[in-house]
Amino acid sequence: MRKNLRAGFLVGAAVAVATAVTLVAVPVANSSASTQVDNAKVTTITTHAAAPYTPQPINGGTDDYHCTLIDPHVTKNSFIVSSQFFPGSGPSVKEVHHAILFLVPPNLVSDARTADNNGQGWTCFGEPPVLGKGLGQFLSMPWLSAWAPGHGKDVMPLGTGTPLPAKSLIIMQVHYNLLVGDRPVSPHTQLDTVPAATKLRPTSIQPLVSTPNIPCPSGVTGPLCDRQAEMTDLAKRFGSYMTLFDAGMEAVCGNDPANPPQGTTTSCTWHIGTAGYIVRVAPHMHLIGTSMKITLNPGTSKSSVLMNVPKYNFDYQKAYNLKKWVKVTPGETVKVSCTYNPRLAQELPALRKLPPHYITWGDGSSDEMCLGLMWEVPQNSHAKVDWAHPTGGLTLGGGHQGGGAPAWEHGSGTPTASTPSSTTTG
Repeated sequence: MRKNLRAGFLVGAAVAVATAVTLVAVPVANSSASTQVDNAKVTTITTHAAAPYTPQPINGGTDDYHCTLIDPHVTKNSFIVSSQFFPGSGPSVKEVHHAILFLVPPNLVSDARTADNNGQGWTCFGEPPVLGKGLGQFLSMPWLSAWAPGHGKDVMPLGTGTPLPAKSLIIMQVHYNLLVGDRPVSPHTQLDTVPAATKLRPTSIQPLVSTPNIPCPSGVTGPLCDRQAEMTDLAKRFGSYMTLFDAGMEAVCGNDPANPPQGTTTSCTWHIGTAGYIVRVAPHMHLIGTSMKITLNPGTSKSSVLMNVPKYNFDYQKAYNLKKWVKVTPGETVKVSCTYNPRLAQELPALRKLPPHYITWGDGSSDEMCLGLMWEVPQNSHAKVDWAHPTGGLTLGGGHQGGGAPAWEHGSGTPTASTPSSTTTG
């Protein structure tokens, strides 16, 4: 059976029409020739909402994932060297849980426009499965950037950039947490780009996932403290794809999907698929996460900690550029580990409004994630981007057997994992 991290997002996903919102992309060429990055003149692309978007609860839940299609009017191949997501202003910004920008390469633009419901956008739990044409095309929409509270401007490491092919579009996915508000929000984004001729190494974002299984703490009871009852509720709120994703990830990480290990920590070890350098890392958990670590080659003499966040704070999430790039080769391993405090579910003002429940991986702010993000570049300093490739030539990893830090190859292969390991302890 071929397994991969994103496959579960495709199964059973439904596209629903949400409140209309139109994003207008306004390319603004920086008039100052002195504004340069990596010795190249910067062009700033700004996208803003023509009208505020009012999040709405979906399927009786307390979360809204809304996707909108952005046309950045990119006429020439370019690199993104920095980006920033602006959740809006005023009290309503608190309800913005996270945002991700996805690339829609030119060969998928027509399908994406059809899925956009005449500019109204769509509900997109998980990741935006808008095409319905199989995993291969879905994996051809890589992450361009990600934002979470406290992140601020996202500046790529010097000498690197994220390819943005000419005539491509962007999907902006925003997660709204209705536990803290449902006011109209006017998000917008800003991308700083340089010409393709700039000698930059292309980056790609590799998600590292482990699935939490956190029982209700001692003395706390309720119908949803049963894992199976919680999984049924999870499917109701987000669709059957979520439970299939959870089961798939348990299997990928070496667990029994029907009876996974449970406790307040979780970890999963993946394999590097392609030679390159790791240049930055970032953590993401939800409201009861307390610490997170990413370790290269754990349990060996070559073990090194790439990221250690001993006091995780949801309201202060950021990416960390590594002072020294870390060279990796196929077969090396990388482990993501997360720790949680389930008592916080009864203590935090937003979460304590909800009935007690067993906590698993889920899209909601009341669910949890263990998600490490890892940016990689090729080892070859003269690596060229194949701009004719559907994703700008991002072929770092993937298409390999024996597991893999999900370093997707957006072309000929589907990443699989046959021997990764996962541990969960109380």
